[in-house]
Amino acid sequence: MKKILSLVLVSALGGVMTLGAYKLFLEDEQKVLVTQNETPTFLPTSNISSLYNVEEKANFVAAAENTVNAVVHVKNVAVSSGQMSIQDLFFGTTPSPQYRMGSGSGVIVDPSGYIITNNHVIKNSQELSVTLNNNKIYEAEIIGTDPETDIAILKIDADEDLPFVTFGDSDQAKIGEWVLAVGNPFNLTSTVTAGIISAKSRDLTGGQSFIQTDAAVNPGNSGGALVNTNGDLVGINTAISSQTGSYVGYSFAVPSNIARKIYNDILEYGDIQNGVLGVSILNKNSEEAAELGVNEIEGVYVSEVTEKSGAEKAGIKKGDIIKQLDHIEISKFEDLKGYLKTKRPNDVVNVKVLRDDELLTIPVSISNTDIFSVEFMKMEFRDLSNLIKEKYDIPYGVFVSKTKNKWLYSNLGITEGYIITDINDKQINSIQDISELKEKYGDDYLDDLKSLAYINKRGEKKEVIFK
Repeated sequence: MKKILSLVLVSALGGVMTLGAYKLFLEDEQKVLVTQNETPTFLPTSNISSLYNVEEKANFVAAAENTVNAVVHVKNVAVSSGQMSIQDLFFGTTPSPQYRMGSGSGVIVDPSGYIITNNHVIKNSQELSVTLNNNKIYEAEIIGTDPETDIAILKIDADEDLPFVTFGDSDQAKIGEWVLAVGNPFNLTSTVTAGIISAKSRDLTGGQSFIQTDAAVNPGNSGGALVNTNGDLVGINTAISSQTGSYVGYSFAVPSNIARKIYNDILEYGDIQNGVLGVSILNKNSEEAAELGVNEIEGVYVSEVTEKSGAEKAGIKKGDIIKQLDHIEISKFEDLKGYLKTKRPNDVVNVKVLRDDELLTIPVSISNTDIFSVEFMKMEFRDLSNLIKEKYDIPYGVFVSKTKNKWLYSNLGITEGYIITDINDKQINSIQDISELKEKYGDDYLDDLKSLAYINKRGEKKEVIFK
């Protein structure tokens, strides 16, 4: 056993001596390079802008300082009749009126005290006050409203010129551009939030064109300013898309060009000067669009040209594809609708159309809507388009485009989209016939109404005789 241990020890000692001799005399000298601990250079996304000129950084300070002093807090006291109680029924008394306080924002756009806000902010108001950023309070007067665009104009009388925001060109606002939303959400005065323009020409109501932004907008912001980094007004904050009633990432503003047009119309004319191009546009999602192969076109397809319109007089034809209005690219109906909202009757618009693979620029004079419609019996009537005549297989009648006639609605269900074909056994061929009835009997015609024939939205023809 001792001999075995001795052999193991001798073998181990011999190995160590051999290895040491090799390392000392035979192995080449190895150079060891000691480097400094170099930290990699990172460029966090928040610092990328440092590669550029400092002046190119987005800076909201000046725009915010200028805007907060021109954005006001609008308070609205609305009075409504109270609900009838058992005591009221028993004693024959009138319910006590109920007072409801609402609030929103507004934007001073003229140093003399003219303010743009939303119509829904001041709707049904009995008392209206405006609080400036310096806490001064003024009574406000409603100068005019346009429920269709949800714009209202107020006026306050101050002893001095007021700070105001200048109008920017919302047509030139770009997707991805920084914007500030300034208003009074939840009665928190002079609140500024920032975001970018997420989209343009958003249609939420079937007839409106909004700027979409991700700047935080909440109840109370309505009527406030959406400004660019220069402090120019590019929109009036109006709505949010939310299931909770509060901001969840999307907010919408009326473009400043539309708001400015409404503002100028009310101040110059006392009402809104609406105009139309005089064309009907084919819905890209329709079966007809798929059949024609135009459901994926860049532009809008003219399916019909209205008689006597500026479009017809200028030479616009069915089948033309509208690509551009003036300098504005048109890719969908909302683009066209939004731009025309900024125009008045008799304004000339250069319409670029694609016809037979050729681009043409055609100047078109905007037509007044009065030549296409007439109001009678608290309803607005228009002539039937060829599409509607073909759809219902009828050569005459007038189209109900709007109605406030509650009696006809509650008794016959007549609403927008119905067609009136006969009144008192007289065939109605066009709105000219309606105009003659209005001139002869006046607008209050219900007392003289003996019979009425109409077609409902399902295409059913009906006639009612009033005794």
